[in-house]
Amino acid sequence: MELIKFPETGFLREKNLYSFVPVSRTTLWQWVRADKFPKPIKLAARTTVWRAEDVRKWIKQQG
Repeated sequence: MELIKFPETGFLREKNLYSFVPVSRTTLWQWVRADKFPKPIKLAARTTVWRAEDVRKWIKQQG
């Protein structure tokens, strides 16, 4: 398994996000729809990313 370092800035793809937020895909998208997790950014038709800063802030808020 490749060790992925959490970036200070930039974007996280969904597949990399699960290394830092260990939930199922279904749970992640339920949280997004319920405004319990940062909204993603759609870069292209098949490319969705999250801002690393937003995810880092969310993780800190979770305690």
